[in-house]
Amino acid sequence: MTKTAGMVVVLLGSPGVGKGTQGVRLSRALDWAHVSTGDLLRAALRKGTPLGLEARGYMDAGDLVPDDVIIGLVQEHLAGLGPERGVIFDGFPRTVAQAEALDETLAGQQRGVDRVALLDADDSVLIKRISGRRSSASGRVYNVYFDPPRREGFCDDTGEPLIHRADDQPDTVRTRLAVYHELTAPLVGYYDARGLLVRVHAEGGIGQVQHALRGALGV
Repeated sequence: MTKTAGMVVVLLGSPGVGKGTQGVRLSRALDWAHVSTGDLLRAALRKGTPLGLEARGYMDAGDLVPDDVIIGLVQEHLAGLGPERGVIFDGFPRTVAQAEALDETLAGQQRGVDRVALLDADDSVLIKRISGRRSSASGRVYNVYFDPPRREGFCDDTGEPLIHRADDQPDTVRTRLAVYHELTAPLVGYYDARGLLVRVHAEGGIGQVQHALRGALGV
């Protein structure tokens, strides 16, 4: 059994593969910190921290938030966690440059990445998962393939029309997946070369994938 105290895990995987769902489940089961840079960024913006204000300047200008700001948010968050607290990074790092910066940050705390789990699913499955999403204004989400509403196009709870987001259209999803594969291939190679990468088949149900993930991580 792998150590769990102070363990650092990175979850990688395509859009729609379930990183967020699996990361939250794992963090709750093990009482680890679940770190999503999107969540960190939203919290910093809400609190108006110096890094949050810096990030807002880029976002208001329509620019991507640069790596040094994202890494700064991660550093701040890790500093608030005890070294014995396990950490799950959800969808971060996204590039080799970010991975190297994360390594430096963790080394400053006498820690390092222990395991990297690549959640794997065929693109055809992911296209159905994402392009099949329909959501109501009240926040309920359906999937026309896996969890359809009782009446096509309308929410079961409120009767309001369901929305098919522009970025969930099949052609857009294919483009998103192609970009992901292009950007992430070097990162997968980076961790694989260090013997840290494990692959988890992620086409089953949520509980089934969670079981496979914990088995792959040894926790």
